[in-house]
Amino acid sequence: MRRILAALAVLATTAGCTATAAAPEPVQLRFATFNASLNRASAGELVADLSTPNDPQAAKVAEVIQRVRPDVLLINEFDYDPKAADLFRDNYLKQPHNGTEAIDYPYSFIAPSNTGEPTGLDLDKDGKVGGGNDAFGFGLVPGQYGMVVYSKYPIDTAAARTFQKFPWKDLPGNRIPTSYYAPEAQAILRLSSKSHWDLPVTVSGRTVHVLVSHPTPPSFDGPDDHNGLHNADEILFWRLYVAAAGAPALVDDAGKAGGLPSGASFVIMGDNNSDPVDGDSVAGAADQMLTADRVIDPKPTSAGAPEAATAQGGANVGQRGDPRYDTGDFNDRAPGNLRVDYVLPSAPLSVVGSGVFWPVASDPLARLNDTSDHHSVWVDVRVP
Repeated sequence: MRRILAALAVLATTAGCTATAAAPEPVQLRFATFNASLNRASAGELVADLSTPNDPQAAKVAEVIQRVRPDVLLINEFDYDPKAADLFRDNYLKQPHNGTEAIDYPYSFIAPSNTGEPTGLDLDKDGKVGGGNDAFGFGLVPGQYGMVVYSKYPIDTAAARTFQKFPWKDLPGNRIPTSYYAPEAQAILRLSSKSHWDLPVTVSGRTVHVLVSHPTPPSFDGPDDHNGLHNADEILFWRLYVAAAGAPALVDDAGKAGGLPSGASFVIMGDNNSDPVDGDSVAGAADQMLTADRVIDPKPTSAGAPEAATAQGGANVGQRGDPRYDTGDFNDRAPGNLRVDYVLPSAPLSVVGSGVFWPVASDPLARLNDTSDHHSVWVDVRVP
């Protein structure tokens, strides 16, 4: 009887401990975006370049990533090819570069891009059908300028959503320039110049939605500003998607309608090609994202950006924005260096650090500044 009573006491104690177990500790992780310019002019060229560990550009991109060391990474301008994503991870990220520590991402996500996908229409009105300007998103070959996400944490690919084929005309409040695009073009044009992805990442039992895209540059057009309006609407998509009321008009490629679940944690990442105050963007385009529901703007900075703006001069002179926030190094070419790359977490995530990888000229790592015309942006967040 004593043994039975003792056993019951142990069970009661254990049950009590289970009922009052402490909540999981917050997890801290780093999110980063990097437009790495890993694009090529012909199909299969990127796979060929990455098939050995000897491509100088890819090695520099990998070194930047290894020095930033993100837990979740978006690479823009990475041509669509699942084989290329594996080759870059295995031949470059898993190999140390100039004293760095190798980095491994067990999980990745890559999907088709609208770039280079033909519309069958003469969108640029040059009298010919075909070429990059007549594609759904500018590209010389299908998938050029695509994107890939790498993660140390599991990506719930079964729940991932892509909006590659979402029609531009179906975006609430869209600004399709009807004076530029003929009715047959308006009927088929897609919103995403590449794609919009919602990737649920599982972090110690909690889900963070990684929302990534790469809107078209608001340049290379005329008075109609069709690229500027397209860029603004690609950014508007995320404002609608994370809105508390949801967005029933947004339908993904699998036919599921609606935006992000109410209260879900998210991080918006990507080269959005839009500076809040300078450049060619439609006024307020970036603010649509920066002031969206629950979005936190950490305003990452670097010491190298203001130094470069001063040294380069040219179009950088007279800009209204603080050059500390610049992420794109366009030298002295108009419109100058800009803040165009973003990592924007949501409440209740909390920001504990941020930065832009842009070393000053005297830093030995300044040799990496020409890796791309963009610099990697990172933000450290605590998942509650």
